[in-house]
Formats: sequence, C-alpha cells, structure tokens
Amino acid sequence: MSAKFCIGNDNKMCTVAISANTSWYIYNFRKNTIRALINEGYRVVAISPYDEYSKKIEGLGAEFINVHIDQGGTNPIKDIKTLLSFRTIYSRGDIDVVLNFTPKNNIYSTVASLGYQIKVINSVAGLGSLFINGGVKCRIARLLYGFSQKFAHKVFFQNDDDRSLFVDSKFVSVEKTERLPGSGVDLSRFVLTEAPDDSIVRFILVARMLYEKGVVHYVEAAKKLKDIYGNKVEFKLLGFLDVNNPSAITTFEMEKWVAEGAVNYLGISDQVEDEIAKVDCVVLPSYYREGVPKSLLEAGAMGKPIITTDNIGCRETVDDGINGFLCKPQSTDSLFNALKKIISMSHEERINMGQRSRKKIEIEFDERIIIDRYISTIETLSLKKSG
Repeated sequence: MSAKFCIGNDNKMCTVAISANTSWYIYNFRKNTIRALINEGYRVVAISPYDEYSKKIEGLGAEFINVHIDQGGTNPIKDIKTLLSFRTIYSRGDIDVVLNFTPKNNIYSTVASLGYQIKVINSVAGLGSLFINGGVKCRIARLLYGFSQKFAHKVFFQNDDDRSLFVDSKFVSVEKTERLPGSGVDLSRFVLTEAPDDSIVRFILVARMLYEKGVVHYVEAAKKLKDIYGNKVEFKLLGFLDVNNPSAITTFEMEKWVAEGAVNYLGISDQVEDEIAKVDCVVLPSYYREGVPKSLLEAGAMGKPIITTDNIGCRETVDDGINGFLCKPQSTDSLFNALKKIISMSHEERINMGQRSRKKIEIEFDERIIIDRYISTIETLSLKKSG
C-alpha cells in the first residue's frame, strides 16, 4: 500500500470523506468501503451525527467528524444548520472527494461543497415515501434534488427506475449517472446456512419498522396463517422501532401484535446474520421506493428464499418462482399466498430455492463489485484538476 495523492493538493495525501445520516449506517453498511480505501492509501474521514457507532468507525482507521442531521424532519431551520455545518467542515480545505449516502447528505453535502474544489459522488439508494405520496413534501424533495445534483460529479443509482426518473426530470445529466447493483453484500460474512429441519417454518422481516415497508401486511398475513397452522409457523420482525419518521410503527402497536401472538419482535442487532440463519425465508413486502434492500441481499447470500413485492428495487432480488416469490404491493392476500407457498414446500425444496438465491447474489450483488467501482471513480476524479 502506498499513499494516494490528488492533483492540486500540494502532494498531500488524498482525503476521501464518507457522509451519511447516521454513524450506524456508515459502520454497518460501509465499513468494508472504508477498509478498502485505507488499504488503497487514502486518508478517510467519516461525516455523520455522533452516536454509539462513531467510535467504532474510528476503530476502522477513519477519522470522525460530527454533523447534525434531522433524519426524518422537514424543518427548514434545522436543514439550514445542516448545510452550514457541512460548509464549516469543507472550509478546512482538506477533503478532496466526498462519497455521500442517504438523501439529506446527497443534497446538503453536495451544495455545501460548492467553492471548495471537492469532487462529489452521490449514491441514491431509493427515494422512499416522498416520491410515492406526492404533495408539498414531494415537490420540495424534487426541487432540492433537482438543484443539488447538477453540482455532483457522479451519481450512482441502485435501480434503473430511479436513474431514469432523475435523468428524465433533468436533475442530472445522463453521462454523470451509473447504475450499481444495490449496495452489495459481504459474501464472506453472509454465508450459506440451513434452517433447522424441525417441522416449524420460520419467517423474518428485517427493516426499519415503517408502514411503507409492508409491516402491517406482514402482521395481518401472519395472523391468518397462525390460525391455519398454529405453532407450525413463526413470524419474526427485526429492526428499528418508533423511529423519527411519520410512517413509523409505534412501540404500542408492536407490543399489541406481540401480545396477540401474531409475531415476535426481536429488536435490533449488529449481527443480523445470526437471526437470518435461524429462519426458512426472509420477507419484505415493501411498497416504499427502495434502492435494492440490503436485508434481501443479505438473506440471499445466506441461502434463503425471498418473498418481496413486485416493486421498484425489490423485484431486482427475486426471479419469481426460482429463488423466491413476488407479491403485489399493498396486498395482504397476495403476500398470504406467497407465504403459504413457502410453508407448503418440503424442507429440501426450501433449501434448494435458497441455494439459487445464493448463486444469484454471487453473480449480481457481490459487495466487491460496488467497492471497486467506487474506488475507480474516486481515482478518476481525484486525478483530475479541480475546476
């Protein structure tokens, strides 16, 4: 490994910043990107709100800078503070390339970089509920994306639908865009596993607990199937609850479902693979505008059949009837039928379907593909003279 230098940086080590709306996100989803950049000789700085994962990021060898971001809020005063906070960070003049993840970072970090000769790479990992619901918030989001992305040097998308929307809306020129296969998955961490063959069929939904993730449809389908199969089926949920989002499932709602015996809520975990290993199938009935859901990539890598919706971002993970099943968005009945298909299979049939999931992930979604593309883009941009 030798240190990387950027043209126009007075022979100082080239610095790459990674920016996201939580330190949790950077540590759990981008730790291997940090390691790879450091191994390539870059100085790496992580920019995100301080939380319990910030020290873990420093443990990877990156520097950490705190920035305040109101994740789910739409208060313009708080967003202006976020913009100014990024400006203060970039005014130091020691960052050459910034790799932004999550919506507010894509917008405000990009605008804040203006005038500081920083190369900006944005990753659009889905457009969430804003681009579904319409209304004033949708128009504001479109306005902010349309203004900010013109100043990015590269914009990566996880699916062609989002890429087409941005290009057709003239948010960004097509030559600056590229599609990546999701955020990828670490195939050395998420390995083939087999669920216990004990006559119980187990399902899990791994996501932030939001209505648009299809949580209610999952619970309703679980109730119906529990009435039919009793203790021969189990339905689990794993992920952040009561988050700062108007679509969040509340603690009260979850406790009610658990008390009714429909589902088992597992909380959150940094070792999600331990929970995926125990189940026969991973489910995400999302009608959220996803990028490519990380939980489904991890499930596929571990050799699990997948049930998800025929929806933007989700459908990319499933060849219907081959490694899982697609159901209709916002349809409990369609989800119920897909779950029933998995229950009706033999244990061996589910194992075989899961092995096809693993093969699909190996070919299409290996994290190394994504990291290599980020590094090659950083190298290209950092060797160009600013201007």
